[in-house]
Amino acid sequence: MMQSFAISANLAGLLKRRGWLAFGFSLDGLKRVWQEEAFRVEAVLAAVLVPVAMMLHLSPLEKVALIGVLLLVLVIETLNTAVEVAIDHISYERHPLAKQAKDLASAAVLLTLILALLTWVVLLWF
Repeated sequence: MMQSFAISANLAGLLKRRGWLAFGFSLDGLKRVWQEEAFRVEAVLAAVLVPVAMMLHLSPLEKVALIGVLLLVLVIETLNTAVEVAIDHISYERHPLAKQAKDLASAAVLLTLILALLTWVVLLWF
């Protein structure tokens, strides 16, 4: 029984250390994506719209939808940046597949922005 507790404590300690490491990596990623102008614009827009969403007379679920779609834009923008960085790491040489990958990631951002706009329009005007 005592040995079982020691293993559990060691595992908990390992998970705690790994969790802090992962958190640090995430902060590094946020620092990096903040360097992107598009992300900064979208983050400022979210910083303005989140309090607006909280003040609206909507159901909690509708507020979550309004805020969630703003966070989704930031998530997809972060993934877009990750794709661009990975491709640039491989080569700065122009290649049709590299352009295609970057364009596809950019299209994902555009589609998410359209989703955000539609969500806000539907919940505010219908």
